[in-house]
Amino acid sequence: MAEMNCLELEQEIGKMAAAMMTRNSQIGEDLIANLKTQMTLEDVAGVMLVSIERLMWFDTESVIWTIKHLIPSDVMQQIRRITSVAVCKQLIGKGFTPGKDFSVSATGKLLLNQNAKTAILPLATIE
Repeated sequence: MAEMNCLELEQEIGKMAAAMMTRNSQIGEDLIANLKTQMTLEDVAGVMLVSIERLMWFDTESVIWTIKHLIPSDVMQQIRRITSVAVCKQLIGKGFTPGKDFSVSATGKLLLNQNAKTAILPLATIE
């Protein structure tokens, strides 16, 4: 797979964000399928995360729709893996103990005790 340059990557992120805002499954699925032919699954997950981040502050309904209806399970698993690492680092930085206060399942799902959930409450509400 050839690497995309910054401009091409930015264009793909913009297209994905626009597809998310249309809430049209076919457009989103076609874009994701195309990305999968050009990138690793982890990179596709990264594009999805950046696209979601772009919409997060002004179109939360499209973000919720995207999470529920558009992201395929293999990409979602990669997103969980990526975000779990970031959240675990954040929890460790706040003094929580891996294996006691939180852990990650084999599928990448973050498992939290009540104290850890409270520490990252806004993130813990998105499944």
